[in-house]
Amino acid sequence: MEALALNEDSGLMEAIRYFSDPMVCVNAVSKAKWPKGPECPRCGCKRLSFLRTRRTWTCLECRKQFSVKVGTIFEDSPIGLDKWLTAMWMLANCKNGISSYGVGRALEITQKSAWFLLHRIRYAQRHGTINKMTGIVEADESFIGGKARNMHADRRAEKIHSRGPEGKAIVAAVLERGGRVHARVVGTRRKKDLQVLAIIEKRRNLDASPTGASSGRNVCGAEARRMGLSNDSRARKRSIGTGWSVEPGAGL
Repeated sequence: MEALALNEDSGLMEAIRYFSDPMVCVNAVSKAKWPKGPECPRCGCKRLSFLRTRRTWTCLECRKQFSVKVGTIFEDSPIGLDKWLTAMWMLANCKNGISSYGVGRALEITQKSAWFLLHRIRYAQRHGTINKMTGIVEADESFIGGKARNMHADRRAEKIHSRGPEGKAIVAAVLERGGRVHARVVGTRRKKDLQVLAIIEKRRNLDASPTGASSGRNVCGAEARRMGLSNDSRARKRSIGTGWSVEPGAGL
């Protein structure tokens, strides 16, 4: 039987029944990920063969197989798309919000899994896309705070106890070349704090600042390399270093 379309009057049971069809989920995510039609995430070719039994595509150029989850917030998650999309429906339709306990009970998953789903869904809502950062992604951190010479003597004695970044907020950021920027305050410059900064697609290049804490580290699951001078004028105009210099008092 063909699944009925959801509308504004649909309830949770209708949403669960609607997304219980795997092909409905694949088509919904495919339209959101590839508005112009599916393409290979490795070579960009559109000559594809769809395997209906496995719900995956095979690229006819590089012969690689991929699913609709690749390069999205759903990647690397054993949770099915039926639960992902139902959780998205719940978050969008519950006027007073929804807790991870409520999602866990409705979808029959653990509270930890529901918490993981909600965090990734809110990340997608905030950035307006389910896709991860792709291409060349730059990473750097900066220290935000007032200059010591502009502070009152009492304030300077309270905040400044030594040289360097002490007394300032650590702001880490990642920038997708030609795309979006994600910045947040972190507690330290250690890997465990920088890893949660961004969701970056695997097999992508991560350009790290030569002197930054992310230099030479596999911070976000991507291939890290030191950032040098680029001849690409677009890269120079939209680089993470430019972001710090434009708004030195507020980060990116």
